[in-house]
Amino acid sequence: MLALAAGFVYFAVLSGDPVYTVYEWMSPARFQRYDRLIRAVAVEHQLDPMLVKAVVWRESRFDPEKHGSRGERGLMQVTEKAANEWARENKIADFHSDQLFDPKINLEAGTWYLHRAVEHWKLQSDPVPFALAEYNAGASRTFLKNVDFPATRKYVESIIDRYKFYQRRGRM
Repeated sequence: MLALAAGFVYFAVLSGDPVYTVYEWMSPARFQRYDRLIRAVAVEHQLDPMLVKAVVWRESRFDPEKHGSRGERGLMQVTEKAANEWARENKIADFHSDQLFDPKINLEAGTWYLHRAVEHWKLQSDPVPFALAEYNAGASRTFLKNVDFPATRKYVESIIDRYKFYQRRGRM
């Protein structure tokens, strides 16, 4: 029994984030429930599914009912403004912001918005940090002022760290 426990501890430490790994082992349904949907939507929007999952982890910890302090909703904490842009661009009639609690709709809108941000920064050698900062701060704000905000910097770093964690594991 002790050897089995030591083995689990060893593999958890090797993962790079032992706490996350233990939680994932204890509750795989919570941490892996949306993997298939994340994969499908990310591929549709030409994004790495592991990046999208890292955003979902940071934004909601995989809670589709999450409410943000500024009206963000769902897995990717999509704002009503961003969702309305997504609905208009994709010609989705009768869209209501409460639909953002539907994981598929939320992932579609959030991933569309993230892809748009990546495209906006594609001339950078690594557009991902810039896109994540835009995703966090919003495209309408002055980007250069917001990237200096410690909260935005911490947000971007936490997602990139989680993204690298998923990449090291080689799976979501």
